[in-house]
Amino acid sequence: MLRAVYAITGLLFVLTGLYLYFLPPGVAALLGVAPLWLARASGGVVLAWGAVTLAGSARPDTLRTGALVGGNLLLVAALLPPVIAQGGVLPAALRTVLLGVAAVLAVLAVLAVVSHPSVRRRGL
Repeated sequence: MLRAVYAITGLLFVLTGLYLYFLPPGVAALLGVAPLWLARASGGVVLAWGAVTLAGSARPDTLRTGALVGGNLLLVAALLPPVIAQGGVLPAALRTVLLGVAAVLAVLAVLAVVSHPSVRRRGL
């Protein structure tokens, strides 16, 4: 289960990073992203983060799992307040997508904590 959490999180970040990196100018104007290079740089960072997460799925350990959970929860904490506060300004589809991504990341963080083997279960 823990490897699946890593794979799903990594794929989510890779796909988001690729989308941001190749963000069409029309979508950027709709979202209000003025300097397009900012979306490209963000896409590169998110893509690299997803690749590292996918690579970490081969041998998840306590440190990587803590980083995955912390990163997911930080993203949820960064996404929810602006989406809730600016809900009337955002297009409905974008608001739904952002809330969905936050929910998926929160569920994946909880699954990673629950499925990570404890010291007792590993027999140490």
